[in-house]
Amino acid sequence: MDARTPRALKLNAADNVVIAVDAFAPGFSFEGASARERVPRGHKMALRTIPAGEPVRKFGQIIGFAAQEIPAGAWVHEHNVEMRDFARDYAFAQDARDEKLLPEGARATFQGFRRGNGKVGTRNYIAILTSVNCSASVARFMAQEIERSGVLAGYPNIDGVIPLVHGGGCALDVKGEGYDVLKRTQWGYATNPNVGGVVMVGLGCEGFQIGRFKEAYGVSESDTFRTMTIQEVGGTKKTVMKGVEAIAAMLPIVNAARRETCPASELTLALQCGGSDGYSGITANPALGAAVDILVRHGGTGILSETPEIYGAEHLLTRRAANREIGEKLVSMIRWWEDYTARNKMEMNNNPSPGNKAGGLTTILEKSLGAAAKGGTTTLRAVYNYAEPVTAKGFVYMDTPGYDPVGATGQVAGGANLLAFTTGRGSAYGCKPTPSLKLATNSEIYRHMIDDMDVDCGEVLDGVSIEAKGQEIFETLLRVASGERTKSEQLGYGDAEFAPWTIGATM
Repeated sequence: MDARTPRALKLNAADNVVIAVDAFAPGFSFEGASARERVPRGHKMALRTIPAGEPVRKFGQIIGFAAQEIPAGAWVHEHNVEMRDFARDYAFAQDARDEKLLPEGARATFQGFRRGNGKVGTRNYIAILTSVNCSASVARFMAQEIERSGVLAGYPNIDGVIPLVHGGGCALDVKGEGYDVLKRTQWGYATNPNVGGVVMVGLGCEGFQIGRFKEAYGVSESDTFRTMTIQEVGGTKKTVMKGVEAIAAMLPIVNAARRETCPASELTLALQCGGSDGYSGITANPALGAAVDILVRHGGTGILSETPEIYGAEHLLTRRAANREIGEKLVSMIRWWEDYTARNKMEMNNNPSPGNKAGGLTTILEKSLGAAAKGGTTTLRAVYNYAEPVTAKGFVYMDTPGYDPVGATGQVAGGANLLAFTTGRGSAYGCKPTPSLKLATNSEIYRHMIDDMDVDCGEVLDGVSIEAKGQEIFETLLRVASGERTKSEQLGYGDAEFAPWTIGATM
């Protein structure tokens, strides 16, 4: 092929659109269809005339319906494609299978921090949790004092002290779903294996009471878990000093942790995508899915999430459910989101975002089909509510919003000690205490944002196989789990991305 000829990609024999890997100029021809207009890179061109009301197909699946007749060679996007309801065959557990795990002696290893409860961390942080937004500044002041003192230089096995602050904790129903979600999220971070010590600070009069939290989980004060409230201690300055003293006492204890050889089965990988584009479902997402398949064979766990962004592709997951009950639990979550958006006078197709659309994604169906590819091909072993502890091995699902910081917060609360994040438009994101690996869907954004991107999945468009790129991602994850810093860690991201899901009314 001439070097100047645009690359085109038809993903499935049933598709009636072709992907412009490079922009098509008017007159470009593919399978007999000649471009009537310019088709931007990452976007779609009709391969034949699609009558009004007929499905538009990509990945061999329906991504929308022709809002008007779309002539062969026309640019296919939101101006001529619309959403409609259509039946999907959930085929519960039809494609479930028993994966063959590698023998323990043949499994990959990494250098991790094994905790007293048997869990393994990839990082070793001290976390300052806040029960309420009213104590957020005090938590930050504590972390700043530790940072300014330079004391951390004497504790090389500690990755840092992080204030995990949020905007809630009061003016909520303490017997409601929102309270339970915040409680699970806080406990999940306190017990995440990447956290070696915790200081929890509150105001004192808030709805989310620290005492009630401790009672719920049967936890008491210890050398690595300390709590306090501003009102009880006697104000801001006194609380900051008390917190700094508590952290200083923890430092030698937390620093005593040492990395040791651990099996890859101890890795729990959160899967995220943000700033998606027309390449996401072709390169980075399926390559990450291939890495998840490898991790599952090594006995590890991958968590797919972002329920509004698997909407329309959920039937591909229910087919892989280990049993009907697991599949039906996922469908019930889809129904909850349909009701939730309707009650708030929204619709599920308010996604994709403007940036997604500029990158070539037309409908939520198209975006979801690409996003679901992050989960690989193995059997769906469990479905969890937001921030619930993930205990199953293999490929699992957690219900979260599609908004990346909120979704990732739930996954980390569930126990994720690694995070892989695909992006085509160029998301800037980090996730302390869990390292975030950034996977670029195209080589242009990889080069353009080289300080933020870790892996160039655009090489798939140049002939690198999905399987080879998946192996590269898996090997990179092992290095990161062993202490290699991701680009987002090098930049210092992660202090401001703790974002628990706020459900229900703020009173």
